[in-house]
Amino acid sequence: MSTTAIDIATTEASNSALEKDLRKKRYWAYGVTVFFALISIGTFLYSEYYIYLSVYLWFGFIYGMCLQYGRFCFSSAFRDLFAVGVPRMAVGIMIATVLFAAVSAFITSTGLSTFHAAPTSIHAFIAGLIFGVGMVFAGGCASGSLYKTGEGNMSALLVILSISVTQALFADMAGWTNALVPDAWHESAVAKGLPDTINAGDGWVDQYLAGYVWNQPVLTFATLFGMSDESIAGAFLGNMLVGVLFPAALLLVIVYFGWSRRAFLRRRVKEKGHSTFRDELAGYWAMITANRRTAIAGLLLGIFCGLQMLVTQGLRVKFGIQNAGTLLERLGFDYGISINNTVFDPGYWYVTTQEAQWVGWVFNKFGADNMDNIYFGFVNGIPNPAVNPADWMSLALIGGAAVMALLHNEFKFKKPTLELAVWAMIGGALMGIGSRLGLGCNVGAFFVRVAQGDTSGWLFGLGMIGGAYIGVKFFNWWTERRMAKEFASCDL
Repeated sequence: MSTTAIDIATTEASNSALEKDLRKKRYWAYGVTVFFALISIGTFLYSEYYIYLSVYLWFGFIYGMCLQYGRFCFSSAFRDLFAVGVPRMAVGIMIATVLFAAVSAFITSTGLSTFHAAPTSIHAFIAGLIFGVGMVFAGGCASGSLYKTGEGNMSALLVILSISVTQALFADMAGWTNALVPDAWHESAVAKGLPDTINAGDGWVDQYLAGYVWNQPVLTFATLFGMSDESIAGAFLGNMLVGVLFPAALLLVIVYFGWSRRAFLRRRVKEKGHSTFRDELAGYWAMITANRRTAIAGLLLGIFCGLQMLVTQGLRVKFGIQNAGTLLERLGFDYGISINNTVFDPGYWYVTTQEAQWVGWVFNKFGADNMDNIYFGFVNGIPNPAVNPADWMSLALIGGAAVMALLHNEFKFKKPTLELAVWAMIGGALMGIGSRLGLGCNVGAFFVRVAQGDTSGWLFGLGMIGGAYIGVKFFNWWTERRMAKEFASCDL
């Protein structure tokens, strides 16, 4: 057989193996989708109340597909911007935020929004700062780590586990930490008159929440201008236009002039010999549309995040409930429900709290008395993960990301090195602390809040950007230090 014939046969065999592998991955993708469909159908046949959990499941599935398709990660956005000057992801995040704000403004004006604004103060900025450093160390934000887990990235799974364990431990932390609590926090927490089963006067986080955070003003841009959030003027002019569109446009202009403009205009001048204002506009638009997949992901995320609010609120009206805790009680699952008969049920995309509930539930099963704190015992509960709506959302997000990765031949199990594993756990721990201090992560404390016109969202976001900058600078120093040591060793 000639060399050419051998090459052709080898190529054909290689292509056949590739096609077989792709076909196998498609079957796996279909299998994951069918699995979630069977869960929805089977549980609904058992009780119509399960449709409420299935809404969380399928929106989570969609979020996972969108995140994986657009490689959508807040950590990547700021790391790429500060480390290599690539603004693609930062632009995609702003696109998604603006679109989410537009959909949310309509839903809010109809009175069907499930969103509740958070207290605004410097704590949100500090929490974002800690979270931002953590996500750079970990190599992914909270939502990014979930979708990367769906791609088979085991380092991302370590990040999720680290976030979850840290939150569960941090929320129930007491003992020596009480010495770090200012007297004003302690007195204010005790004065709240919380139920006896909740030790508001014991534990750093409880006194931080009840004695400080709850005392801060809850502000949206609409209320700052004396408008109601539910009014058309408040929803569209206050929260969307002033609270989202203007700041987002300003940030995009800063990104354009800081990172995109020079390279684009250099190419235009080379082609035409000069540049005009029209070229500036073309450069700005080119930055916005630089990556088709990211832009599409941002578009879909913005739309579906808003739709989840509408659908969830519609089901609450249908079943006559305000919280999923009532549904779980009707289904006979009353274990782990908070003293207020509630479980964590945001009604929109959220990431970190349900992961903390997983670990809190496990700790409780092993004998930990962790229902006496505000986080689990008073607000969120620790229901069985099998019937926790937000848990369904996160697990389905991983599944949706896996499906998209399998369909695009991007799924691959990746075992982390020891160094990556250590950074993943350190970064995850910092993100867990930042999430609890800020009452949310890059999704719940930034993306969702900003899109709803919540002033605390921008504070968390600015802190997150600052933390990411610090994290990038630290890694630059760390890399240079390691290289210097290696070169010194070579010289020896």
